[in-house]
Amino acid sequence: METNRQKKIAGVLQKDLAEILQNAARDGMKGVIISVSKVSVTTDLSQAKIYISVFPSEKREKILEGIVSNTIMIRHELARRTKNQLRRMPNLHFFADDSLDYIEAIDNSLKGKEVNPILHPEILPKRQKR
Repeated sequence: METNRQKKIAGVLQKDLAEILQNAARDGMKGVIISVSKVSVTTDLSQAKIYISVFPSEKREKILEGIVSNTIMIRHELARRTKNQLRRMPNLHFFADDSLDYIEAIDNSLKGKEVNPILHPEILPKRQKR
């Protein structure tokens, strides 16, 4: 369970990261929306997992690669913005958040745009036996 301090730090990181990434997207990538969907911080506050959502989703991998390759600059900018709130900046680990794709697939199935998995269970991936 997250402590209040972890939640507070995650919230600060999420807000500032969203601003940093959206400014970068505004400068170099027209028509791309980047949002920080979730930030979780370890109990010792040394690591932060950051989940990035990108629209359109076709550009997700390329943008995530760019973010990861610029982690040092992003971390530096974050440290500058949060210097009065954090003594030490956690290491940043970025991950793609594909939950919007998952929601869209469910929505399309419900609207009948795709094959109904209830009527055609063979389209579902097979479960792994352990």
